[in-house]
Amino acid sequence: MTYHNSKKVNTTFIETINRVTEELQKEGFGVLTEIDVKETLKKKLDVDFRKYKILGACNPPLAYKALSTEETSV
Repeated sequence: MTYHNSKKVNTTFIETINRVTEELQKEGFGVLTEIDVKETLKKKLDVDFRKYKILGACNPPLAYKALSTEETSV
């Protein structure tokens, strides 16, 4: 089952993470979180996994606009 988009590149893993981060910045996004899945699975489950990182990116003006669209009172 395919549930992702992929792109093959001719750079190292670290170079790719840096390039993605730079390209996100050009579009107004910052990386707020970085989850190293390989490291986490090794620490929590003592299993080996491929290099895998999840970048949590945010564009503050867009996030604020989206969150303000439907304000609810508590």
